Amino acid sequence: MEIVYKRCCGLDVHKETVAACVMIREGEKVQKEIRTFRTMTSDLLVLHDWLLAHRVTHVAMESTGVYWKPVFNLLEGSFEVLLVNASHIKTVPGKKTDIKDCEWIADLLSHGLLKGSFIPPQPIRDLRDLTRYRKSLSDERTREINRLQKLLETANIKLSSVATDVMGVSGKAMLEAILSGSTEPEVLADLAKGRLRNKLSLLKEALQGRFRPHHRFLLGQILSHLDFLDEAIGEMSKEVEKRLDLFLQEIELLKTIPGVKQRMAEVILAEIGADMSRFPTHRHLASWAGLCPGNNESAGKRKSGKTRKGDRWLKRGLTESSWAVSRAKETYLSALYHRMVRRRGKKKATVAVAHAMIVMAYHILKHKLPYSELGADYFDRLNVSYIKHHFTKRLEALGYKVTLEPLQAAA
Repeated sequence: MEIVYKRCCGLDVHKETVAACVMIREGEKVQKEIRTFRTMTSDLLVLHDWLLAHRVTHVAMESTGVYWKPVFNLLEGSFEVLLVNASHIKTVPGKKTDIKDCEWIADLLSHGLLKGSFIPPQPIRDLRDLTRYRKSLSDERTREINRLQKLLETANIKLSSVATDVMGVSGKAMLEAILSGSTEPEVLADLAKGRLRNKLSLLKEALQGRFRPHHRFLLGQILSHLDFLDEAIGEMSKEVEKRLDLFLQEIELLKTIPGVKQRMAEVILAEIGADMSRFPTHRHLASWAGLCPGNNESAGKRKSGKTRKGDRWLKRGLTESSWAVSRAKETYLSALYHRMVRRRGKKKATVAVAHAMIVMAYHILKHKLPYSELGADYFDRLNVSYIKHHFTKRLEALGYKVTLEPLQAAA
């Protein structure tokens, strides 16, 4: 096979050690040198200098948990580092050791058989860490609210059956009053604000519970935890905003997509970056994100084409946005959802909308142009002849004689 890289290195990375195999090919002669390093920073710097001494140009390693990150951080500026999906470089079954693994990776790399994963530049990686942690905090807040509702149910308080948001302005005022010792349903119900006051009689029934001292203690712990999470999420959002100075144009362009607000635009930018040259086409980006059907065909038969595992943070965010935009009116994305949901169901329709959104984001970031709305009647305009034929045949089947005449001619 053709030799693509004459001086390369394969790394088998673990938590405490890194097995490295430098492979140098000169004509028919192959020279290998294998060493094992610890993963402390000082040892990784020795690895860096050792690779420089051998004039290595390319380095490949598996994406093992988070253990690849310290190695990548110290090597990325001096070498072309390829982070490879572990499932793509499995060797044949047999004796498996760290030494054999790094030799196998180096051999594949020398022949150009490895494809590196997408690793965004450092500013985007920093932004990604912040947005992902903020999402984790938001998930924890949701779990804590679920615990709160469970606590209220055990105390015979059915507030969630009447109020849409238990942690809204009215709900939080009632919970604070309960925490302070008030248990009278009339007093608690009178704290309702806005449209919730239309349900005062129902609220009094819902707030007639059996609140015991241990319930009050747990309620205080949950509310204090929620306050901490709200403050932490706010601080994370401020830190994210500080790092968006270089990407303000991209954020504003992404916000032109229906269903994409400030936070979702930040997530999209943090996950895929602003440089679309890393993805040859929008199809490559959709595949990387796990938002397109998989290929599974054998003997001419197409089997399940479920979506592949991709960037779960991006995929989840776009799916949530697609649920929201499906309820919008007079938009192309809403029309796409309602067109797909009749044939494929809600979940597949939601993924289809998320796929359309990532395609839009690709072209917006690549061409630096805002989203142009196609309109809710896009699919009708696309299939005018079919719609005319379809509804004409249905009316004729009901016994009507149909004559179609354009509006302008009729006027």
